Amino acid sequence: MKGLNLLGLAQRAGKVVSGQFACEQAMRRGQAHLILLATDAAPNTREKFIGLCKRKGIPYLSWNLKGEMGFIIGKPQRAVVAIIDENFATALAQAIGGTSMA
Repeated sequence: MKGLNLLGLAQRAGKVVSGQFACEQAMRRGQAHLILLATDAAPNTREKFIGLCKRKGIPYLSWNLKGEMGFIIGKPQRAVVAIIDENFATALAQAIGGTSMA
């Protein structure tokens, strides 16, 4: 429950980027501090973002469903969400339960 609240708060604070293209751009620019991948994301999407996370050294988590992640941030379904604030990223990783590091 705390993870849901933190993600919503981060969205309201403007510290969340969502959608595949926007998240990929944030990662390439070095802005992303944590990537959240929906558990029901397509295998190609998962492979692409896990590979990017490993190359860039960005922690990532598989968490929640696409529809639920979108709902939390007030958008349609989202398979990928990037947290662009280090403090929110750390707090979310702790609330959700650890990180998978590249």
